[in-house]
Amino acid sequence: MLPSLLELHLSSCQIESIPLSLQSISFLPLSLQRINLTSLLVLDMSYNGIKSSSFSSWFLNLTNLKTLDLSGNDFSDHFPSEFSNFKSLENLDLSGTGLKGQIPEVSGNFCKLKVLSLSGNNFDGGIEEFWRSLSNCPSNTLESLDLSSCELEGQLPAFLGMFKSLQNLNLRQNILWGSIPDSIGNLSSLRTLDLSYNKMNDSIPDSIGNLSSLRTLDLSYNKMNGSIPESIGQLYELVSLLLLGNSWEGILTEAHFINLTRLQDFEVGNIDRPMSLIFDGAYDRVPPFKLHTICIINCQISPGFWVWLQTQTELSDVILRGNGISDSIPDEWLLKISSQPTSLELSYNHFHGNFPSHLQFPNLTMIDLNHNYLEGPLPLWCFPDANSLYLEGNLFSGPIHSNIDQMMPKLQELFLAENHLNGTIPPSICNMQKLQILSLRSNQFSGKLPHAWNMESTMVFLDVGQNNLSGKIPTSLGVLSSLEILKLNDNNFSGQIPDALQNCSSLKSIDLGDNKLSGKIPLWIGGSNVSKLSRLLLRSNYLNGCISQQLCNLQGLQILDLSHNSISGEIPEEISSLIMLGTLNLSMNQLTGKIPSKVGNLRWLETLDLSHNHLSGQIPQSLSSLTSLSHLDLSYNNLSGRIPSGNQLQTLNVSSIYIGNPSLCGVPLSTKCPEDDTFTAKDAKDKNDDGNDKLWLYVSVVLGFIVGFWGVCGTLILKTSWMYAYFQFFDDIKDKVALAISLKLARFKRFLF
Repeated sequence: MLPSLLELHLSSCQIESIPLSLQSISFLPLSLQRINLTSLLVLDMSYNGIKSSSFSSWFLNLTNLKTLDLSGNDFSDHFPSEFSNFKSLENLDLSGTGLKGQIPEVSGNFCKLKVLSLSGNNFDGGIEEFWRSLSNCPSNTLESLDLSSCELEGQLPAFLGMFKSLQNLNLRQNILWGSIPDSIGNLSSLRTLDLSYNKMNDSIPDSIGNLSSLRTLDLSYNKMNGSIPESIGQLYELVSLLLLGNSWEGILTEAHFINLTRLQDFEVGNIDRPMSLIFDGAYDRVPPFKLHTICIINCQISPGFWVWLQTQTELSDVILRGNGISDSIPDEWLLKISSQPTSLELSYNHFHGNFPSHLQFPNLTMIDLNHNYLEGPLPLWCFPDANSLYLEGNLFSGPIHSNIDQMMPKLQELFLAENHLNGTIPPSICNMQKLQILSLRSNQFSGKLPHAWNMESTMVFLDVGQNNLSGKIPTSLGVLSSLEILKLNDNNFSGQIPDALQNCSSLKSIDLGDNKLSGKIPLWIGGSNVSKLSRLLLRSNYLNGCISQQLCNLQGLQILDLSHNSISGEIPEEISSLIMLGTLNLSMNQLTGKIPSKVGNLRWLETLDLSHNHLSGQIPQSLSSLTSLSHLDLSYNNLSGRIPSGNQLQTLNVSSIYIGNPSLCGVPLSTKCPEDDTFTAKDAKDKNDDGNDKLWLYVSVVLGFIVGFWGVCGTLILKTSWMYAYFQFFDDIKDKVALAISLKLARFKRFLF
C-alpha cells in the first residue's frame, strides 16, 4: 500500500468529467487509487472546466485540507454549503468560478482561514453579513481577503478594525459606498488596501496614518472629496499612493511626502474636470523618494513644481495633464530620463518653445503633447517601439519626415491635427502597416493624397480634412477593408466619388464635404457592402442627379447631409424609413415635388433643413409629431397652404423658418389663410346672437316679476274687502299655530312631572 498523499495538483488538466460530480475516483491511475486521500492537505484543481456543484463523498471526506484551489472553474451556483466540513482550511481560492447569490454564513466556519479569494464572482446583496460571519470566530487569523469584482454593495463596518492580522484587503470594483471607518487604523499589519472603482465618499480618515506596514493604498475612481490628510506622510513603507478619479480639495504640501522614502508610484487628480487641489512642490528640498510613476491630472500646480519634478530622474511613466503648467520643457531633465520612459504625457498645459528633437527615447511607446503652444519643426524622433504619438493642437510647422515609416515602424496612432504643417503627405505613410489612426486635420498640406495604400494596412481612422489637398480621390483607398472613418472634407478634391470605396466594408462614416466633386451620388452608397454606414456628408460639392431609393436602405444612418449641391428630382418617400436619422440636410439643391407625407416617422430627427429648393405642396401635418426637432428650415421653396401646428412646432415659432414661400399662411407668418376671414365673420355672428339671447332673458325675468308682484299686491290695494279677507286669513293661521304649540307644551310638562 502506498503512503498517504499530502498534495495533489491537477491544475489546467482540462478534465471535463472531474470527480466532483462522480461517486468514484476512477479517472485516477490505478497506483493513485490506492492512496489514502483523507490525509490530503493541498488540493489544486483550478482551471479544469468543472461545471457541477454537486460534490461527491470522497471529496467531502477531505476534512484535513489546508489548501483548496478551485479557481477558474464554472460552478454557476451558490456558495457550496458542503464546504462547512473543511474547518481546517487555511487557504481557499474560489475566484472566477461564477458563484452567485449572497456569501453565506458558512464562511464563518473557517476560523483557521488565512487566505480567502472570491474575486470575479457574481454575488449580490450587502457585504455587512459577510463581515459578521467572519467575526464569529473567537480569534481572527485572516491575512488576505480578495473580494474584487464581486458586485458586492454596502458600507464597510465599523468593526473592520478587529481583523488585526489582515495584511491584504482587496475590494476593488464593487458597489461599496459610505466613508472609510476610523477603525481602519487598527489594521496595523495591513500592507495592501485596494478600494478602487467603488462609490466611496467623504474624506480619508486621519487614522490612515496608523497603518505603518501599508505599501499600497489605492482609492482610485471613487466619489471621495475633502482634503488629503497629512497623516499620509506617516506611512513609511508606502510604495504606491493612488488617489486618481476623486474630487480632492486643499493643498498637498511637503508634510504629505516628507517621510515617504519608499514611494515609487503617485497618482492624483480627476480625469473629467479640474479640481481645486493644489500641488505645492518645494523649491529648496529634494524629495526623499525616487518616483517611477507620476500622474497628476487637472490639479493646480505651484510655481516650484517644475524644479521639484526635475529631481525625479528615474521616471518611467509621466502623466501631467491639464495642470496649467506654463513653462518650457527643460532639455536637461528630458536628457536625464530619456533612457527610461515608456510613456510621456504633458497634454492640455501651456508649454511653449521648441521640443528637443535630438533626444532618443529607446523605450518610449507613447508620447502625448496635445494642446500646448509648442512650436518649431515637427519633433519626429527615432522611436523604434512607439505605438502612439499625439501632437495635436500646437504650433508645429514644416513637413512630415519622408522616412517616417522607418523612424517609427510600430506606430499605430499618429495625431498631428491643428498645427501649421505643410508640404505633401509623404507616400511612406502607406507603408506603415500597423498604423490604425492617422489624423492630419486642420493643417496646410497640399498636393495629392498618397496613392500606394497597401491591402495589408490596418487603417481604421483616416482624417485629412481642412487642408489644401487636390486631385482625385485615389481608388487605392478601396483596399483599406478595416477603414471605419473616412474624412476628406474641406479640400480641393475633384472628379467623381470612386466606386472602389464600396470595398471598404467596415465604413461607418464618410465625410467628403466642401470639395469639388462632381457626378451623381454612386448607387453603391446604400448597398449591402456599406450597410454599417451611420454618417454620410457630401455637402458643398458639384454633385447632380437625384436621391436614389437605394440610399434609403441605410437603416442605421444618423446624419445625411447632401446640402449645397445640384441634386434634382423629388425626395423619395422611402426616406421616411430612415428612422435613426438625427440630421437631414438637403438644402441648397434643386429638389422638386412634395415633402414626404410620412416625415413624422423620423422620430429621432433633431435637424431638418430643406431650404432653398423648389419643393411645392402643403407641409405634412405629420411634421408636428417630431418631438425631438430643435432646428427646422423650410424657407425659400414653393410650399403652400396652412402651416401645421401642435407639439414641437409650437416651440419653433419663428417666421424665418417659412420665409420665401409666398403661398404659405398661418402662424407664425403674418399672412392669414383665406378661411381665417370666414371664421372671423362666423365668430362675430355667434357673438351677436349670444348678446341678443342674454337681452331677451333679462326682459323675461323683469316682466315675470312685474306680473307676479302686481297681480297679487295690486289687487289687494284696489279691492279693500279682499285685502281685509287676506290679512284675516293669516291671523287665523297664526292663532291656530299658537294654540297647537301651547297644547304640546302642556302635555310635555305632564309627562315630566
